[in-house]
Amino acid sequence: MEGQPILYTERLLLRPFSLDDAKRVQELAGDIKVATYTINIPHPYEDGMAEHWISTHNENLEQNKSITYAVVIDETQKLIGAISLMLNLNHKKAEIGYWFGVSYWNKGYCTEAAREMIKLGFEQLDLNKIFACAVVENIGSWRVMEKAGMSFEGVRRQDVLKWGEFKDLKYYYVLKEDYKG
Repeated sequence: MEGQPILYTERLLLRPFSLDDAKRVQELAGDIKVATYTINIPHPYEDGMAEHWISTHNENLEQNKSITYAVVIDETQKLIGAISLMLNLNHKKAEIGYWFGVSYWNKGYCTEAAREMIKLGFEQLDLNKIFACAVVENIGSWRVMEKAGMSFEGVRRQDVLKWGEFKDLKYYYVLKEDYKG
């Protein structure tokens, strides 16, 4: 992909992260509730972690590994979360991953951003399959997947180790042939 396009939805702006976002990322991702329901976010979220994470985005994009967006409320320009496509271009598929600050849960922002990422994947990246997963206890996340037009694929039992406990993951997917646009 040539550069990272800025994406717009009804209420959101999806743009590349900058190092200026690091303090806000640490504030939002540092909430124990966010860490509890995600696979890769640590707790505590220590100083320097946000800067390091943000500094990986350009290289990952250049190497076609992933494309990561800051999710911002367009009207206020307030950063509320992150959403990514982890790319596997050899197989024309990608995994959506996301996290949002707790005060932005249950407002439709994540679904809105997920729909835009699915559109990007099929219409600009020519992917065939987009999938996502969530720990079984993260009902909000798999509801997002359903509302974004994804179908339940199955549960992988004890698929990840989170804080010393094996967690089951629910998987959802959408194929290009089923994508409504």
